Amino acid sequence: MAEADLDAVIRQTARAQTKALMAAARKRQSVWAARAAKAKDKDSKARFRFLARSTMLNATATARRLQTSAENAADAYARAMKKAMEEPMPTKKPAKAKDET
Repeated sequence: MAEADLDAVIRQTARAQTKALMAAARKRQSVWAARAAKAKDKDSKARFRFLARSTMLNATATARRLQTSAENAADAYARAMKKAMEEPMPTKKPAKAKDET
């Protein structure tokens, strides 16, 4: 990975975070679904189903924002490096000697 471009690393990290986020959301959704299955009254069952559905909707939106943010960061880094490579090399100016009078 020493030779990897950092923009690729940024994208790869975001994909891993997105996978972890969605796995946690699926786990949480199953908890709410299980509670809905065990609920005794109709209102509780509907409330738990709503929470399960909302969990996935919010997690999906969050994952999309995370991915978009990572894409923007990776693209910005790639543009900055391309620009840095196109700029001319800075020249060293000789140090000014103090007056010796």
